[in-house]
Amino acid sequence: MSNPYSSPQYPQQYPPPPQGDATSVVIPYKNVPALLAYYLGILSLVCCFVGVPFGIVPLVLGIVGLQRRAANPAIHGTAHAWIGIVLGGLNILASAGLIVLFVIAALTK
Repeated sequence: MSNPYSSPQYPQQYPPPPQGDATSVVIPYKNVPALLAYYLGILSLVCCFVGVPFGIVPLVLGIVGLQRRAANPAIHGTAHAWIGIVLGGLNILASAGLIVLFVIAALTK
């Protein structure tokens, strides 16, 4: 028994192929600022609160990555950018707290 709708009169409709590849969802290589924000945010945690400038860089790059994602929805990297923003902000707060503690300790001697 044949399908009456498989004739040339009724061509099959296939969805268009996805743009990009599966790797771009996991690693947003087209959104370099978001990817750098993620890696630098992780590195700032591993390096045990190196300083305020090391927290500012992932924060700024994360914001730039979110702006690039908003301008071009085809590129990914929203989660990477947010992780960079959060970890950069935590590094800034922790570094500022350590500076305040050092100043208080130096003034109380």
